[in-house]
Amino acid sequence: MTAEELKTIIAAGLPCEHIALEGDGRHWYATIVSSAFEGKRPIQRHQQVYATLGSRMHTDEVHAL
Repeated sequence: MTAEELKTIIAAGLPCEHIALEGDGRHWYATIVSSAFEGKRPIQRHQQVYATLGSRMHTDEVHAL
């Protein structure tokens, strides 16, 4: 998966003001700014991002984020 593909998937499921990704196609580092994160704990923010990826996390399409 490319950074642009991953960015598109996340942006489709989460309103984002900013997304920056670095990675090798399986392991990713993300900086995401979203108003949807307001008032949420870090683990809840992480879960929201993972939810946008759905089964891609389970099929190993994205190994780590």
